[in-house]
Amino acid sequence: MENVPFSAGSQRPESTVPAGACDCHVHMYDARYPAASGAKLMPPDATAADYRQLQRRLGLSRVVLVTPSTYGTDSRCMLNGLAALGSGARGVAVIDGQESDAELHSLHEQGVRGVRLNLSLGVAGSVDQLEPLAQRIAPFGWHLQLLMDPDLLASQAVVLRQLPVPLVFDHMGRIPPDQAQSHPAHSLLLELLRSGQAWVKLSGGYIVSPQGSVEDPALDALAASYLRVAPQRVLWGSDWPHATASAGMQAMPDDARQIDRLNQWLKHAEGATTLKQVLVDNPATLYGFEASCT
Repeated sequence: MENVPFSAGSQRPESTVPAGACDCHVHMYDARYPAASGAKLMPPDATAADYRQLQRRLGLSRVVLVTPSTYGTDSRCMLNGLAALGSGARGVAVIDGQESDAELHSLHEQGVRGVRLNLSLGVAGSVDQLEPLAQRIAPFGWHLQLLMDPDLLASQAVVLRQLPVPLVFDHMGRIPPDQAQSHPAHSLLLELLRSGQAWVKLSGGYIVSPQGSVEDPALDALAASYLRVAPQRVLWGSDWPHATASAGMQAMPDDARQIDRLNQWLKHAEGATTLKQVLVDNPATLYGFEASCT
């Protein structure tokens, strides 16, 4: 048993976590790096050393760090985390698209494999950047990670279908569970998954849940819909250190329970795939982890 900063509970997951398992959505925070003007979330420091404790508790060995909305286009805190966590870490940066080839190459060398456009809580970027950002990162083989309101997502269907890079939708596509199967954004996401153009992260379930909890049974059908349609395109992320929980928007999640809920969603998907595919194989494909990375 181990108490971990920014995670409720102390038990290990009941589910057997496979070797090489990856947490595909984690943020680092450090007061040495100034917050962007207009940032909505200002959580306390959460370091690579703190996260190592969570890895030990959950049985994880790989991680994907994502520059949070707090820092706008400043990815230094995320890059510092990558350096501390080593070869078992990859990064998703936030850029403005004006960076030189040398700057983007440097990011790649440090482990960055994608860029995020956060149109939900973000203070940098706009929907007009979808195509320019995609064109800018395509030569590097990166993906474009998106977070946006379902109505906005649905309105961009034509643009999204023709972008020249893989798309990654975090936080379950930000689809409210009660709108699964009815909102056009959900249909679009399933289409993009089915065609092989997109990936989805089963992260932030407690954010999209009206109950503010990953235990919400309404999440079952939403998660299972992605797993059934494209099990090879589904990822999982804890969203540690849960900045929205630190801000009082919901209770602090138990990350061991988040893994166990993933296992339950797999059962709802009726054997579409396994924990190993979601936690090991799919992240290795998207983020390019070495086979020997532990």
